[in-house]
Amino acid sequence: MSGDGQRPEYRLLAELEALFDRLVEETDALVATWQASGAPAWSFEHDAADAAWLRQALLDVWYQDGQDGRATRSHVGVVAANEAVMEAVTRVNATKQAFAALLAEIRSEVPSLIPEIKAVLPFRHPALHDHLRGTGLARLHLKQCWRAIPMAEAPVARVRLAWYASGRSIKRLTVREAEQKLLSLDSEAPHVRIQLRQLAGIPDGEPLAQVQTQAPLMRANLFYREPLEDGRTRRAMNIALPLFVPSPDGRLPDHNRPPAHPPATRTRARRRDERLEDNAFLPSLRVYRYR
Repeated sequence: MSGDGQRPEYRLLAELEALFDRLVEETDALVATWQASGAPAWSFEHDAADAAWLRQALLDVWYQDGQDGRATRSHVGVVAANEAVMEAVTRVNATKQAFAALLAEIRSEVPSLIPEIKAVLPFRHPALHDHLRGTGLARLHLKQCWRAIPMAEAPVARVRLAWYASGRSIKRLTVREAEQKLLSLDSEAPHVRIQLRQLAGIPDGEPLAQVQTQAPLMRANLFYREPLEDGRTRRAMNIALPLFVPSPDGRLPDHNRPPAHPPATRTRARRRDERLEDNAFLPSLRVYRYR
């Protein structure tokens, strides 16, 4: 067989490497543009919200030892931005979007490339990688590469930050889908066999709910200085990276400092999940029956 069949893999990898390079370069340019503007910033976790903090927050693309692969680290802050800075953020976000799209293509066509990507891309940027030697941060966290930088679309009078600690995603499952998921586990294991028997004892048509508890996140409520063209005066958004707000006068909007840690208990009324039984019906899948 000729080597032709390999070309798409190399092409995909080369394109992704080029996008990663562009992402790092454009992020550096964004930080330099903001630093040159002299505009202020505020950081939730750090006293000094300077260029070093901003660069570290925007280029935190690493797995830490023991980090859950689904979890991402957040860097909450607010950055006052002139027009040139907002344009630079738009460029970075467009590259992140292209990176995510290409990654999705690779995952579907050649998923075997993914481990290589996580290991190889970091070494393209010695400056990114040097300070990480010996700290266990050698692999890329792909989701932290492509998550977008939050932006306000118009000048903001004030920002109110609050923890959102009661997020749950609830996905409906059929009995057949639940059975398939159980069978994909070790179907010889006693605890799986017990759950398969329980499942066999309920009607085929009964809907089930698979519940995923989401990690606490920071929600920002933005109050615009002037109503937007569509009449909206405010907007809520989740922020895991510093929020860039257009600031013609070079000042930060009024903002609060939320508590250092999310509340230990749910802060919002239970809604949809009120209809679920208290105990999981299939614990291995976090699947519940409706009341």
